Amino acid sequence: MTAIDKKALIEKRVNEGLRGQWYPVCKSVEVKTSKPYGTKLLGEKIVLWRDGAGKLRCIEDFCPHRGAPLSYGELHEGNIACRYHGVVVDGDGVVVSVPAMPECALEGRKALKSYPVTEAYDAVFVYVPSVDQPEAPELKLPAVMMDHENWAGFLCTSVWESNYRYALDNLADPMHGCYLHAESFTLAYGSKQDLMQLDKTDNGFRIERVGQTGENFDWTEFEVYPGDMFCFLEIPYPPAAGPGGVFRIIGFVTPMDELTTKVFFWRMREVKGLARDSWRFLYRAKMEKTHWDVLEQDRVMLEGMPDDARKREMLYQHDLGVTRLRQILTRAAKAQIEAELKQQDVAAE
Repeated sequence: MTAIDKKALIEKRVNEGLRGQWYPVCKSVEVKTSKPYGTKLLGEKIVLWRDGAGKLRCIEDFCPHRGAPLSYGELHEGNIACRYHGVVVDGDGVVVSVPAMPECALEGRKALKSYPVTEAYDAVFVYVPSVDQPEAPELKLPAVMMDHENWAGFLCTSVWESNYRYALDNLADPMHGCYLHAESFTLAYGSKQDLMQLDKTDNGFRIERVGQTGENFDWTEFEVYPGDMFCFLEIPYPPAAGPGGVFRIIGFVTPMDELTTKVFFWRMREVKGLARDSWRFLYRAKMEKTHWDVLEQDRVMLEGMPDDARKREMLYQHDLGVTRLRQILTRAAKAQIEAELKQQDVAAE
């Protein structure tokens, strides 16, 4: 394996998405006991459902008989049955029965990969193992998502037809707020000139504007753990936005495949008591549309960029956060590729 080949493998892994990570894949309400839910993660088709006890299950979306999508099938006694020929598979990827041929040799065989799955704050998370981290570590979430007494929020998701790296770069770039979102209700303020400052934190980094705070989308903080990564930012709210403290957005980005991304944004407000109900009503009635408008501006811009934009881009000082983020992804991908190559060498001996 030459150095050039290894470099190409690392770049490919970054572009596809890291393994050894928990990724949100859908809202909790989308996974039911009555029908399966199919989606893609890191280029692989997966299917989720709840078994008879309500436990989340996730396996490859592939019938071991002929390859038909199991997500087109039906749930049967907590397992999933293929619609094509009725083959039944359980949540561990084991063939339970072949109705068309009793005592078939396929029965009892583990035929499909299964994935660890959990849910938190209205979202379902799936873990994709890696050679260097085959067992799922604890899913780390922002502290405010665990503080149900003082914070309230809503989850919104959207599918963007672009590589996930564009979505991450966008979040690591506070300076775009005063340009792309200049006509937004909450992002129309502040200077259009500034410098950026990057500071390391205990679990990641913070990128922020030097010249202003609390005027616009002025900073983003990323937290990076062995099993997941997320970011959060705050947007100043005028009195017209109703009761409560700061408005915080928490973001997770999921690579569906190299050209498709699913973004998960929790819109959180520090608010409790009666003010909590007032804010939730006001948000649904008035504020939610404005935030969707901002999200759509990001989507349209990123989808319009060429897939190979990184090969021609010319970064400058404002891109400190983008550069740092890319370093983190590349370092993690390098560790994964090296572990896989070592495993291959051992197997070849």
